[in-house]
Amino acid sequence: MFAACYRVRFARLRLAARGEAPLAIALTSLAFGSLRAAKRRLPHAIVPNMSPESTAAREARAARVVTRLARAYPDARCALEHRNAFELLIATILSAQCTDAKVNEVCAVLFPKYPTAHALAAAELADLEAIVRPTGFYRQKAKSIQAAALGIVENFGGEVPRALEDLITLRGVARKTANVVRGVAFGEPGLAIDTHMQRVNQRLGLVRRDAPEEIERELAALLPPREWTSFTLRTIHHGRVCCDAKKPRCEVCPLAAECPSAGKLASAKSASARAPAKRPTARAPAARARR
Repeated sequence: MFAACYRVRFARLRLAARGEAPLAIALTSLAFGSLRAAKRRLPHAIVPNMSPESTAAREARAARVVTRLARAYPDARCALEHRNAFELLIATILSAQCTDAKVNEVCAVLFPKYPTAHALAAAELADLEAIVRPTGFYRQKAKSIQAAALGIVENFGGEVPRALEDLITLRGVARKTANVVRGVAFGEPGLAIDTHMQRVNQRLGLVRRDAPEEIERELAALLPPREWTSFTLRTIHHGRVCCDAKKPRCEVCPLAAECPSAGKLASAKSASARAPAKRPTARAPAARARR
């Protein structure tokens, strides 16, 4: 018994070291509990495909997913309104923890007043805070967009750089934002990994990892660079309109034929809807304090 415990423990540590912590936790539940407990431990976005799939088969399936996405959403585009790379960069920074619609409303006020990196870098911070306040975390975002504008002015002559290595030197710009700008504004190949890209591709079984950079590397190995930007935009749109985090519409999903999670997610949703509501338990009356 103790030997088995140690084997499970070491297996869990190996999985955690490889970035597969959810599977590591599920392994422990499977060893010391039940299959049902193991499934509960897995995040809702991950439904592992238990049948092995070769790299060649996964690449072929990824190509079919690309085709189906193109047929379903031929006109998918970036939801952030912009006229140039600078506006897209600032809008993407502001979009953190905020809807694209709200960012578009704020940018309709921000850009007429500060249309260039030079103008934004010289703005009063209090004025920027007042403008971007509706996007949330406004103090931090105001500092980030102004610092990014200052970096563009001081290091790149007032023009947004095209290279990924240059973009991520700007404050508030990580790989996701940099790839959005590269792909949408400059037409360069870019895989922007947001929550939709992570959830949809994990459910499709195209990626195995959780960290955005690791997901980006996995997808880059599966897809040709010419498809990266369009695949990103269409997958994000699909995640918004169909593959919802809590209520995926598997019954109408255009990718269902290529998705190993489709039937499982639909069944889980139906079972959850049929499950009777738990009856509230009566609470014992609190003991009176002694005088």
